[in-house]
Amino acid sequence: MPRNLLQDMVKKVKAPTPKPFIIKVKTSMPIKEESTRNVFSVADMGGEKGKVFNKVKRNDKKSKYRLYFVALISVVFLLFALSFLFSGAKITVTPKVKEIPLNENLSAIKDSSVPGLSFDLAVISGEENKTIQGGEEKNVSVAATGTVLIYNSYSSSPQVLDINTRLEGSNEKIYKTVKKITVPGMTGDKPGSVEVGIYGAETGEEYNSAPLDFKIFGFKGTPKYSKFYARSKGEITGGLKGKSSSASSLDKISVISELKATLETKLLKKITDQIPSGFVLFKDAIFLNIDDQNVSFTPDENGTILVNIKGTLYGFLFDEKKLTTKIAKDIIDKYDGNEVYIPNIRDLIFSLSDKESVSFADIKNINFSLAGTPKIIWKVDETKLISDVLNKKKTDFNQILAQYPSIDTAQLVLRPFWKKSFPDKSSNVQVIVNYPK
Repeated sequence: MPRNLLQDMVKKVKAPTPKPFIIKVKTSMPIKEESTRNVFSVADMGGEKGKVFNKVKRNDKKSKYRLYFVALISVVFLLFALSFLFSGAKITVTPKVKEIPLNENLSAIKDSSVPGLSFDLAVISGEENKTIQGGEEKNVSVAATGTVLIYNSYSSSPQVLDINTRLEGSNEKIYKTVKKITVPGMTGDKPGSVEVGIYGAETGEEYNSAPLDFKIFGFKGTPKYSKFYARSKGEITGGLKGKSSSASSLDKISVISELKATLETKLLKKITDQIPSGFVLFKDAIFLNIDDQNVSFTPDENGTILVNIKGTLYGFLFDEKKLTTKIAKDIIDKYDGNEVYIPNIRDLIFSLSDKESVSFADIKNINFSLAGTPKIIWKVDETKLISDVLNKKKTDFNQILAQYPSIDTAQLVLRPFWKKSFPDKSSNVQVIVNYPK
């Protein structure tokens, strides 16, 4: 039977259209933009091109937004946690400072146990010598000199000894004291003692001696004779009688001045090295005591002269804290009693009243003046300030500072910045005090 070509063509046209073949990729990971290129449809090659692609693209955008949101929440939570981990308070304080001219007359007693201002006396002795060329030979007559400690083991009452008090040496020679002294009384079982210079009752080499023991000649035949005694400090030297080279008056003045300056520098260094912490020694509160009897000129057979001086340096030491408080009370109007310090206190000018008539060896009290411009700085109690701000509101800070007259200004930084109150632990509060240098 002949084939109907028209029917064959209709059958071909009505043949069923094949369904799109879609490959979907399932994954728990977010779909990246690049992965959309791997999602395709056979129908894209046909009539429904782009429909499946657009649907997958919309789903991809939603997943990306959800990822950003989760990341943002995580960052906020992390910052919030770190802010609590590193939370705290920092208080930077500037203390109150005043500079006030000072010109005050003061007094002090040599007894740190009594109320008021007191002082300690630093005492150190030494000697210095130098050989110079002698001049023409002359008849000379020089007494031997030395230093002794006189003891009082008789009673607790002091004993006055006049100038030129005779001391009988263990070499059976008589020596005399160079000045009037007072020998302190006993303290308990401890004898009182005082240092004084001596010289031979006669001139000549026979009075030169190694260290000696002495009795007070005037007490012979009384109970005091055995209870008052003396011992020399070092040798007794310088005694001379006969012809010898001599130095001119100008040479003597020059060499003595040089030796005094050298001895004072040496003794001052020794005292300074021994000053206990917390004490002040003003540069004008030191005095070198050299009696004429402690200056000797000893010629030799070679025509040279040995010049020797012996002296004692006295220094007045003051408790820095007590002196600072005294100065503050005297010159600050309505001083509040808070602890202060004076960094330039050692630059003040010290002047001792009636220093020419002072007997340093047995001094008990002094009158003096201080002048200058001390810088008075208030101290801040950092521990108390930290304790006062714990758990307090930020708005209470100014009220707390009002209780600290020692503070001039203060800056507060709270971490994190949104905090409205202080931490509850002292370890989280830092106080920095900017004390002037």
